[in-house]
Amino acid sequence: MRYFTKFKLAKRCLVSMVLLIVTLPLSVFSQSEGIKKPNVIVILTDDQGSIDLNSYGATDLYTPNMDRLAREGVRFTQFYAGAPICSPSRAALMTGKTNLRAGLPNNVPVPEKVKRADQHGLPTEQVTMAEMLKDNGYNTALIGKWHLGHREQNLPNAQGFDYFFGHQRGCIDNYSHTFYWNGPNKHDLYRNSEEVYYMGRHFSDLMVEEIKQVINHRGGTPFFIYWAFNAPHYPYQGTTKWLDHYKDLPTPRKEYAAFVSNTDEKIGEVLDYLDQEGLTDNTMVIFQSDHGHSKEERAFWGGGNAGPYRGSKFSLFEGGIRVPAIIRYPGVVPANEVRDQMSMEMDWFSTVAELTNSKITERVDGKSLMPVIKNGSKSSPHDVVYWQYGNYSDERSQWAVRKGPWKLIGNANEPSGSEENIKLAPLFLVNLEKDISEQENMAKSNPEKLDELLKLHKKWLKSVQKEMKP
Repeated sequence: MRYFTKFKLAKRCLVSMVLLIVTLPLSVFSQSEGIKKPNVIVILTDDQGSIDLNSYGATDLYTPNMDRLAREGVRFTQFYAGAPICSPSRAALMTGKTNLRAGLPNNVPVPEKVKRADQHGLPTEQVTMAEMLKDNGYNTALIGKWHLGHREQNLPNAQGFDYFFGHQRGCIDNYSHTFYWNGPNKHDLYRNSEEVYYMGRHFSDLMVEEIKQVINHRGGTPFFIYWAFNAPHYPYQGTTKWLDHYKDLPTPRKEYAAFVSNTDEKIGEVLDYLDQEGLTDNTMVIFQSDHGHSKEERAFWGGGNAGPYRGSKFSLFEGGIRVPAIIRYPGVVPANEVRDQMSMEMDWFSTVAELTNSKITERVDGKSLMPVIKNGSKSSPHDVVYWQYGNYSDERSQWAVRKGPWKLIGNANEPSGSEENIKLAPLFLVNLEKDISEQENMAKSNPEKLDELLKLHKKWLKSVQKEMKP
């Protein structure tokens, strides 16, 4: 199952090994002998709304398996995606950095347009979670959606994954496994670099089979599985069973709900398999949505639900970036507890590193969430958090900065489905403690706070631009 194409890994592994041997005392090696490393499964759903599971407030959905994770682990209520669109969010997850510092300001274009866009994907010099864990002796697998680049050096097998089964582009039809956009449809299903065909079989069923095979072939080695769903991203393709279950809901909620419950059902099959194989207690499972729900035409202009939060996918209002997020690790992570501290998608990188005793070799933006997870009275590891996507210019990008309850959005965007986008002021300031729905722009009434947050953003962006030299 191993597929090695990345020579930089061998070089970095050798250097890291030499440095480790030279700098660490022998006692460290003896203490780590016999410690069983936990398996890691990171589940990323796609375009799932802020409250679209029962444990987050949905009353018209059936999500017992996602809720099982919440019941058996810790659920975050103030957890933010790294970006409100797909590729930058995935870059933040994989690298532990903001998407700008990870070198991916926007969605990766299809290969046919990559030269014009001059954006090939996640830069190969970035260290991914898979590379970090692979260096620590893990078998690494990506099952599902990649969307971080299409050149050989940008594909999963060259970014730390021993095994890849899924699609390279942003979405696929779940039965024909074709990517469709402008121009002819493109079949997009691969096992490593080999194109494979399973016409008529639902992609979610194929993913479950592949995950079981990865687990079965683990031998005595711990595994890392990044399970990146193509759901409930459009096309909404829940199975007939779930469409019948939700037949009384209106369109597009019906179609969206069926896809959410189909996704939940597949998560349950993998959780049950971990139970069956006696692996539950030694496997941490992390779950989150990549960003808010879609209001695009292909999504019937909606379907998802952000609850009290304004905005959706493509927006830095809360509904575009505040997402469900859960971690379960029996005996290490408390069960059935909730954390309200501000947390970020990048934090999973450092959290996984701590729990697996893996070495972080670069400066990351994420912080380990374990202090907060273990003690609900601990403060958030972040004083200030930043977002920007589009490019490295804040004049042509949407951006945001949050400090405490105060949040400033620049060039705010609020998709409104089939209607025209709402026109907004170029600077939008809110106090989330007083106005969680972000209805009142306080930029004019609070010039001091506006100036403070604007200066924080400018300082941060300048440092990122200097580092990345775009």
